Amino acid sequence: MVLLDRVLEVSDSHIVVELAVREDGLFSCGDHSVPAWLGLEYMAQAIAAYSGYHRKCRGEAIGLGFLLGTRYFECSVGSFPYGAKLTVGAEKIIEAANDMSVFDCTITGQNIKASSKLNVLLPQDSQKFLAGKGI
Repeated sequence: MVLLDRVLEVSDSHIVVELAVREDGLFSCGDHSVPAWLGLEYMAQAIAAYSGYHRKCRGEAIGLGFLLGTRYFECSVGSFPYGAKLTVGAEKIIEAANDMSVFDCTITGQNIKASSKLNVLLPQDSQKFLAGKGI
């Protein structure tokens, strides 16, 4: 499932993406909104776009990434209304030699502000990684 609409900006250390909250998704609520915790998925997809962009620039295939968790998630609202235009930013703040990274993420929109730090695993060879785990 792709929830993002477009990439606005990307650099060596960050990405900015945009989306409109859709009413036809799996997470739609009866009050014409999606829950704010879906912001974690928006952030994770921004990081996936960042990773995929840089892999393509290096001539590599796009691989799997894994959201390991968050250090916190703060949001000024309990839900995002249908049609809301959201801008999601992800700034890489730590990249370890073991393919783990931490991204400082934000979501902004009209009267909306959210932030979180996401811990992710972006293995160089996701098939080899999964095979090593018996998957």
